[in-house]
Amino acid sequence: MQSVTMSIVNVVASVTLKQRFDLDEIIKKMPHQIEYNPAQFPGAIFRMKSPKTATLLFSTGKMVCTGSKSTKMAHNAVRKVISELRNAGIKVKGNAKVTIQNIVASVDLGGKVHIEEAARMMPRSMYEPEQFPGLIHRMIEPKSVILVFSSGKIICTGTTNEKDLHRAVNYVHSMLEEKNLMNYQDVI
Repeated sequence: MQSVTMSIVNVVASVTLKQRFDLDEIIKKMPHQIEYNPAQFPGAIFRMKSPKTATLLFSTGKMVCTGSKSTKMAHNAVRKVISELRNAGIKVKGNAKVTIQNIVASVDLGGKVHIEEAARMMPRSMYEPEQFPGLIHRMIEPKSVILVFSSGKIICTGTTNEKDLHRAVNYVHSMLEEKNLMNYQDVI
């Protein structure tokens, strides 16, 4: 089997704290780090340069961290946001419960895909080129959605851990190879 090149492009983590946030107080104490415009969006946005992430803070005490390139980076970003809030004088009680909601990865299979044939041969797949240029494959186990393009590039989304991400990508790649739907000859 041809080796693949995979990179995680986004990890989305939800965070639960057992408290409420006063977003007006947070923006007063951290005006250069937080964006908050309640007329446009109900949450405050905390952008960090390292790790490069954006974390949404809601008055309910919930947070959503996006932009991480690994699950470890997502956990580190959440810890850093909480530390920055505490350093600014915002009371953050207890520990945050972090749940990975979604991992998005970009993959290069190293060859071209016979996309029309793949649409006919792969179960739980949909291909309507007038609406979207890729085949949409829905996996049951691990639960994920894989977008397959004729260029040999795929996008995998919906997994919640890196092990399942690798399982999903390897399964689709193996299926494409077993059904002779990959062409490595025309790749430069």
